[in-house]
Amino acid sequence: MNTSLQTRAVARLIQAIDSQDGAGVKLKRSLGRGATTRVDPFLMLDAFSSANPDDYIAGFPPHPHRGFETVTYMLDGHMLHRDHMGNEGDLRAGGVQWMTAGRGVIHEERPQMSEGLMRGFQLWINLPASEKMKPAAYQNIEPEEIPLVTLNNGSTIKAIAGTLAIEGQTISGPINSGGTQAIYLDVQIPAGQKITLPIANHLSAFVYLFEGSAAIGEQTLTENTAAVLDAGDLVSISAPNQPARLLLIAGKAIGEPIAQYGPFVMNTMEEVEQAMQDYQNNTLTD
Repeated sequence: MNTSLQTRAVARLIQAIDSQDGAGVKLKRSLGRGATTRVDPFLMLDAFSSANPDDYIAGFPPHPHRGFETVTYMLDGHMLHRDHMGNEGDLRAGGVQWMTAGRGVIHEERPQMSEGLMRGFQLWINLPASEKMKPAAYQNIEPEEIPLVTLNNGSTIKAIAGTLAIEGQTISGPINSGGTQAIYLDVQIPAGQKITLPIANHLSAFVYLFEGSAAIGEQTLTENTAAVLDAGDLVSISAPNQPARLLLIAGKAIGEPIAQYGPFVMNTMEEVEQAMQDYQNNTLTD
């Protein structure tokens, strides 16, 4: 390996806190609790996990978005997506919904189950000013479309977005996020093992641990913690004591002002106010 490559260290930790959204869906929010918990271009990361139907059954009734993208990754359970464009997506365990709000989208997400475990994530990715008003778009990715590789030490990587070369294998996710160059990986590491992944230096990156425990350098991670990483070329993660499962997410920073009010993310508050007015006037999606 090229010894000039730099391994990323942990810059800061963000512990997820209990929150709720939609019609009372209980979740844990790490990124997205104000400017200090954003990782440009990523605005928010919610993790939802419950076997109690009261925590999720009401789902997310029709609501608007403008100015960014949402990525919903379902680990367990079954959810139905509908939007104003006529799209209807069946989000099954292991599947992904990637939605570009652009100028505006109105959609709903409804659990298609009355019992059992519902578990997954929703990530918000900002769009640059030049793309905030582009037409809305929707992609439903079936579990079978998401590639998985097994490494020599038994670790596994599922690639939802981006391309990664490791151990002579190249794995490419089904999503091409365009200018943000997003990488979205679901990584599992057996107890006592370590993986080192190449992540281009110019990309912002963070890890979200949701099962087990892990370490990045000298920093130990506990469940429901996001570790924002410093610059570097490599990410080395170990699972010293027990198996670990985590998301590794990276993307190119946009570096523009962010003005946000709820589901509207623009560059100025005037643009946010216009989005609110458009929604009230039923012209958000025109």
